[in-house]
Amino acid sequence: MGATVRPWANIRAWQPFDVASNGGTILYVFRMGKLVYGGTTEIGFEDRVLAHLQIVVGLKLRRKEGFFFSWRDEQGVGDGRSAIWIDPAIPLLFRYSGGRYPRINKTWLEQLTASSNSSQGLQLTEEIGALGADEVDADSPPGR
Repeated sequence: MGATVRPWANIRAWQPFDVASNGGTILYVFRMGKLVYGGTTEIGFEDRVLAHLQIVVGLKLRRKEGFFFSWRDEQGVGDGRSAIWIDPAIPLLFRYSGGRYPRINKTWLEQLTASSNSSQGLQLTEEIGALGADEVDADSPPGR
């Protein structure tokens, strides 16, 4: 199972995670999904992030719009930034490691959607917004 180990301080109740033990120390392991780009390139994201990306990318591709998608790389990859061109002609697969669909943060979804419409394209940012009232079902489009 692909996973990223995060310290307890970063745990939020809504994030899906598994509990593992490492010599008496309890670790919280976040489920990692993958965005498979063009059938060959696999990019790892936490399932919750991937669910938000699927909605934003789906909205753009439904309108037949191409755009850049960029994110900050993890330290193990070089701690830089990466970007790919998303286009309706390029196959995408959103592969989740967990079986349950995460709740959607409306505020963060709206921010990601706005950035996808900018000249710089979709820029993955840290999740923003309060939990609870800002969470919506995955079937609700941004702004509703």
